[in-house]
Amino acid sequence: MDPRLTLVTLGVDDLDRSIAFYRDVVGWAPASTDDGVAFFDLGGMVLALWPHRLLAADSGLSAEGVGAYHGFTLAYNARSREDVDTIFAQLRERGADIAKRPVETDWGGYSGYFTDPDGHHWEVAYNPFWPIRDDGRIEFPVDEPA
Repeated sequence: MDPRLTLVTLGVDDLDRSIAFYRDVVGWAPASTDDGVAFFDLGGMVLALWPHRLLAADSGLSAEGVGAYHGFTLAYNARSREDVDTIFAQLRERGADIAKRPVETDWGGYSGYFTDPDGHHWEVAYNPFWPIRDDGRIEFPVDEPA
């Protein structure tokens, strides 16, 4: 993996309340609020807000494993599905704990999770809707005004 962080996802109790906080208190306008998750474009890095239970489940945790959940995930966006598979092969060879092998997602991407020794979940994903710039930052799409 290239040394970069592209996405931080925070698990939240109340998505609408959290969107309002980041919008009205912090002053960041959400770039997208589709399908129960909010995305804020932070100049090539993305902050996502997602309900706790959905984020924990997506990270590969069973209902019994949610107690080990930290409330956030870190993500590395790859340039292709093949890159995701290559990264996971290297992680397995090097002894990483694979929490969820890469799979097709319901949002049209390809994603899996591994954990570090302290149980922090890292997602490695290919998102066909978020091109990766030459410098490794995400080219976040701009929604057309309605």
